[in-house]
Amino acid sequence: MKATFERREFPLEYPFTISRGTQETAATVVVRVEDDDGIVGVGAAGPSAHYGETAATVEAVMPDLLEVVERVDDLSNAQRIEAGMRRVVEDNPSARTAVSIAVHDLLAKRAGLPLYEYWGLDPAQSVDTSYTIGIDDAETMREKTLEAVDRGYGTLKVKLGTSRDEELLSTVREAAPDATIRVDANEAWTPKEAVRHIEWLEDYGVEFVEQPVPAENTQGLRYVYERSRLPIAADESCVVASDVPKIADKCDIANLKLMKTGGLREARRLIHTARAHGLEVMCGCMAESNASIAAACHLAPLLDYADLDGSLLLDRDDFEGVPMPAGRVDLEALDRPGTGAREA
Repeated sequence: MKATFERREFPLEYPFTISRGTQETAATVVVRVEDDDGIVGVGAAGPSAHYGETAATVEAVMPDLLEVVERVDDLSNAQRIEAGMRRVVEDNPSARTAVSIAVHDLLAKRAGLPLYEYWGLDPAQSVDTSYTIGIDDAETMREKTLEAVDRGYGTLKVKLGTSRDEELLSTVREAAPDATIRVDANEAWTPKEAVRHIEWLEDYGVEFVEQPVPAENTQGLRYVYERSRLPIAADESCVVASDVPKIADKCDIANLKLMKTGGLREARRLIHTARAHGLEVMCGCMAESNASIAAACHLAPLLDYADLDGSLLLDRDDFEGVPMPAGRVDLEALDRPGTGAREA
């Protein structure tokens, strides 16, 4: 067996701005794991500086992670592989996730099954993904919204966290009067600001509000949750399964990302933990290639909400993944085993 990795850069269709900065490219580290029969599993890391990772840090730790994979006699023992990776690299969750995806892709390919079927999940229970409208001037946000609606996206996630929030959301709502709209402040508000904003957000028919306050301010999150008539989703406050009990009485929805969890096993553990605490579940993403988004799509039958548009935001992607016509995560249309990620 051999394992390799390489770095790639993908430009975004538009500069993507949230409350804490702007991104113009998506740096990706693609991982391939090949067994003795020549079957290749593909995964990728979509590192985020917010969680202390860059493409350079992923590249730095990847040899140690791949050495763990190469040492395991039985590649089907994903539990041993992921535990071994945690022992040698405690942080760098997107790097560990890239290897986890490649291993699961390989195992499902060996079985001749799409990953959701390998897991025993029902593709008919899949959900639609939202399409994200990043912060920009009002006219550009209107144009991006009209384009998204024209492409058939019925659910939009609008990034907020500026002094112009109501103007921007009003612009999006006017351009998409029939769309389901979710908003994401990415930690930009104080608890009292969040409560004030939520009062007018109701007037625009917002479905829920994601991460209104800084992640470390869990009591602030509780303050907002107890005063909000809109559901509250925790994203930056919910990284791994052990975080769920800390936020379970402070929000309505737990939002996981593969690049935060460190692997597919931990992602599924987080989903089940959230369910046990009475929370709804969403899976989000970074700006990512289909080399990693494809794996997240196979979690869709376990979700209430999906925000898996990372590859849709790219101007170019070297990989194809799970079909997502008009935002539908269409697992039943997948015509190949594994995650579905392959060179375009």
